[in-house]
Amino acid sequence: MSAQISLSAIQERMAQDVPNSRVDEQTARRMWWGALDTLQDEILGPMELDKGLWLASPLPALYEPRLLDKLQGWVWAPEALERLNAPFASLLPPSRAGSVNEINELTLGRYIRLPLRDEDGHDPFLMIITPDVQVALALQGPPGERNLLMRSDSETIRDLLRMLDLRFDDEDPKQARELRFSLASLGDLRGNDGIQKIFWPFLSARLAGIAPSLTLQTLPDHSASNQKENESSTHLNLLEALTHEIRTPLATIRTLIRSLLRREDLSELVINRLNQIDSECTEQIDRFGLIFNAAELQRQPPESSQLAITDLGNMLEMLHPVWSQVVERRGIKLHLDISPDLPHVLSDPARLELMLGGLIDRNTRGLQSGGTLCLELRPAGQRLKLTILSKTPKSKHSANARDEQNSDLGPVLSWNPSTGSLQLTQEATQRLLASLGGRLTRRGESGLIIFFPIAEVKN
Repeated sequence: MSAQISLSAIQERMAQDVPNSRVDEQTARRMWWGALDTLQDEILGPMELDKGLWLASPLPALYEPRLLDKLQGWVWAPEALERLNAPFASLLPPSRAGSVNEINELTLGRYIRLPLRDEDGHDPFLMIITPDVQVALALQGPPGERNLLMRSDSETIRDLLRMLDLRFDDEDPKQARELRFSLASLGDLRGNDGIQKIFWPFLSARLAGIAPSLTLQTLPDHSASNQKENESSTHLNLLEALTHEIRTPLATIRTLIRSLLRREDLSELVINRLNQIDSECTEQIDRFGLIFNAAELQRQPPESSQLAITDLGNMLEMLHPVWSQVVERRGIKLHLDISPDLPHVLSDPARLELMLGGLIDRNTRGLQSGGTLCLELRPAGQRLKLTILSKTPKSKHSANARDEQNSDLGPVLSWNPSTGSLQLTQEATQRLLASLGGRLTRRGESGLIIFFPIAEVKN
């Protein structure tokens, strides 16, 4: 009997007594992303969890570091990269811009991996069990009739755990004993049918905020200003949707690459190539994460800036080796010059890290091999002055000359025909820096200067 327990059968049990829907794959995938965020941010986030377990398929769906540190995990995943065909793409949510540790990387080494069978199918599944919360999520249904399933009722949870126990018994008795021991250590599980009442409103609010509203039609308005606002809103919605669609498969590929790099039977050549792919994926994920931030800021400026005390000098020193590896692939050297004993500034460390990486990418893209990019951090009264200066002894063309060739594609993006790359417009760059406490005061012929306010530290 246990051999018949597939993950598809478990999802069919979750679908019992749930009305069928008519949702396409793209919409269902966005609902899945929103469900993962809602469960981990809105429901589990405020709780003081100290123990529990999670099970997922076909890829890790848990990404919150605090949950990963506290909960024991099992994942049914494909055995090899070549088996990852189209149905596996885009099952993980887009990475959260501004973090060096992307959500898809955080699960590596924090779960027990189990083989995925052919009869299991490709639909995503996540189940989390703690003493106070027992909930299961899944996507299920044929094309065009997809369902987002969320079950937390005691009867369904008991059935799912019984089916999973049979599944574990069949494939790995040792893990079956481990799962039973983990469940027993949680004590009496308290029912939580009330989660249904808060999950769906939270999910609806999240989807309303992130889903692109490209299909919404406005009433005819012949006003030029209103027409321009509608066009700008559509452009920004499209841009946010595209950044999601681009970053998600890249993050999935990078997660799988880093999983492969944990093997010990790889040749040096294969390891070097995998590291190159990893670096390229990371670079593009960061680029499009920055573009998403700029589009979001353009569409809905924050009411107030939440800035924190930031050691900018230490941040530059820590990130210098990473940035050096990136620019050295283009034949460019990165020189760092920081005055000693600098005070802290006010900024947002996570988003600033992504922003500085984007500025380095912008100022080295198109720079000829043999050039140097200099980062200088100096005191300037009640501010710190960060200078990003590119030196190109082999070229008479300056960074400013290259910028003058740019063609703006809207309020956020511009296209540089000389390099064939997309980058932020000057206005979008200034707006992002301003939200981070920085002030771009001058664009020189070969770089830029940014001032950051010094934080007042009270004894």
